[in-house]
Amino acid sequence: MRPPETIVFDLDGTLVDTAPDLTAALNAVLIRERLPPVPLERVRQMVGRGARVLIEKALAWHRIPPDPTRAGELLQHFLAYYEANIAVTSRPFEGMEACVRSLSARGHRIGICTNKPEHLSRKLIAELGLADLFPVILGADSRPWRKPDPRHLTDTVEALGGKASDAVLVGDSDTDARTARAAGIPVVLVSFGYTETPAGELDADAVVDHFQDLEAALVRLARSA
Repeated sequence: MRPPETIVFDLDGTLVDTAPDLTAALNAVLIRERLPPVPLERVRQMVGRGARVLIEKALAWHRIPPDPTRAGELLQHFLAYYEANIAVTSRPFEGMEACVRSLSARGHRIGICTNKPEHLSRKLIAELGLADLFPVILGADSRPWRKPDPRHLTDTVEALGGKASDAVLVGDSDTDARTARAAGIPVVLVSFGYTETPAGELDADAVVDHFQDLEAALVRLARSA
């Protein structure tokens, strides 16, 4: 058996450890507002549903009531800072590049489905020297919908020329698990990503602790299908 033909990855917390740069951008905005910074480990639990939600969670952490207008203004400052500093400390997770290159060399269709804006996703991947690995990247603004809407995932599979019946999502969070379940596509979660609920407690078909274990997990998943 071989892994599913089409393998779609989440980006932040799955392929790349972006939390340090996201934290720097978030705290630059908070400090500008004369608010204390949020610790890195806390930000790791806030990431996953886009920059606006990250900012809203940070404000809630400071016990500041929701204010869509204020959050929108802070979002613009966040995006400007983040785009200018997108890959200062962000790095691929250990073993990721070797694993994805191996899967790609074996003919698998590889893409990214992320709630990060598409242009920022492409910029990050390019600055990390990985653009050749991911011919399709659908971000939060690539379609009228985004994860956990299953169409975000199924559109990514279709853009890769694949079929949902022979695809898998590799992610790190409840958002990824719910997206895959709604799409009727298997999901593998990494244990080292960004999630408030441990990956092992989410509704995943498999959980891996390292990229060196991913291909074997995908083969087991194919055998059980």
